[in-house]
Amino acid sequence: MTITDTHTDAVSGLQDPLIVIQTQRPTLDSGKRYNAASGLEEAISRAASTADYNGWLDHTASAGGCVRPIQLRGESHIVSERTGRIISTRHTDDMPDGVIYKACGNRRAAVCPSCAEVYRGDTYQLVLAGLQGGKGIPATVTQHPCAFVTFTAPSFGPVHSARKHRGKDGQLRNQTCRPRRKPDLCPHGVDLRCHQTHHDGEKILGTPLCLDCYDHDHQVVWNALSGELWRRTMERAKDTLRAWAKAHGVSVKLSYGKVAEMQARGVAHFHALMRLDGVDPLEPHHVAVPHLTADFALLAAAIRRAVATTRFRSLPHPDQPNGWLIEWGQQLDLRPVRQTLDGVITETAVAGYLAKYATKAAEATGHSSARLTNATVRRYATQHTHAGRLVDACWRLGRPGSDLDPAEAAKNSGRLSYRRLQRWAHMLGFGGHFSTKSRQYSTTLKALREARANWRRERHRTAEHTGDTETTLIVGNFTYANTGWRTIGDALLANTAAAKAREHRRLIKEILAESNNG
Repeated sequence: MTITDTHTDAVSGLQDPLIVIQTQRPTLDSGKRYNAASGLEEAISRAASTADYNGWLDHTASAGGCVRPIQLRGESHIVSERTGRIISTRHTDDMPDGVIYKACGNRRAAVCPSCAEVYRGDTYQLVLAGLQGGKGIPATVTQHPCAFVTFTAPSFGPVHSARKHRGKDGQLRNQTCRPRRKPDLCPHGVDLRCHQTHHDGEKILGTPLCLDCYDHDHQVVWNALSGELWRRTMERAKDTLRAWAKAHGVSVKLSYGKVAEMQARGVAHFHALMRLDGVDPLEPHHVAVPHLTADFALLAAAIRRAVATTRFRSLPHPDQPNGWLIEWGQQLDLRPVRQTLDGVITETAVAGYLAKYATKAAEATGHSSARLTNATVRRYATQHTHAGRLVDACWRLGRPGSDLDPAEAAKNSGRLSYRRLQRWAHMLGFGGHFSTKSRQYSTTLKALREARANWRRERHRTAEHTGDTETTLIVGNFTYANTGWRTIGDALLANTAAAKAREHRRLIKEILAESNNG
């Protein structure tokens, strides 16, 4: 857009001069990668100039949709499993772009939506197999008592929330956030009342009514030790079940699949599917149907007792010599999982619910960053925001010398050490896995990934190898070359092709579902 000469007398009656504006078409700058137009030009150039464009798309298909794929350089060998002889060798120099693209595999939807969607799908299949069977799990698990449990954190101070109430018609309605007739002043002079009705998605949700009253230090320590709290709770529940089983002359085992959810206030909650299994003395590693007396009531009682009685204090800290109390919150939501549609919760609904949270992190609090360092922490550790104070608390409490008992803190891979707070400051202190399971609950993510890799390997077998009867192995020797796509145009083409492939798979699934229902 350019401005031409001004005219003071072009139109009578105007006090200010009239500015005549001419529009000019923006030029395409192919040298600047941040220019969207240049990215389009690069994509057109790639599609028009590449001799084997379809081959390039096929080469990048495994990483298509990834925001920042890993570029690998090296060679792969096809080796005879019987003789160890190298049948053929292929170097990345003979491949498109001279590298192999590998998806980053990040589970966080805010970092890489495509890889997070793959992770979500794998988690969904993992959770569902533990409920319905399949992928190495017997179908008899549908007969096992199973509970969907939500473990909550304690309160660290009043926050804005979307309180809901179920009316007589069964519909959930939002209520006033924090109603009070009289002023409720805190020691800092802040009125802790809130007469607004908040709704899901509002930025104010989870923020303290008074930043100075809120116990940010306690919260980040709780986040850091929530994994240890979970471990001790499961041990307490297993002890309860073992005592009951011994008294009744039977054997039972507790299996679970768990997903952590970072709430808007920046504290982790745990959603878990907990299943009661039997034990076959002849095959102790086999998932067996439990005794009829081992029902849902037994499972629920063991969980409730474990949650109510499990608590401990963190190690001494220079700022808190007695440590912080680590325990669960007062709210415990425990419901049975039913296979039929007339139940409150169905198996597929629970699996989808857990898989959705497996791709979330601290974005709900308004904070999103990579791992922090001394050079970058000041950018996020601000005192005027809730998330900033949580980051500041992690960095301050995790400083060198924070472990007054280094020998005790170093035990069990340092899971009780305060030094972990700085390492996980970008996650507001939470350093555990967002998706975990017990050994016998279901299959593993590794098994699902290997199955997908084997399927791709068979799909990409060349014509000269399809008739081979000899079993071969593919041995690769690759080194890191770079991160990301070579150009914005390449990213546009690869991501567009991946989106079309996902849409095609979605349509096929819908057609198959309709045919099965019909």
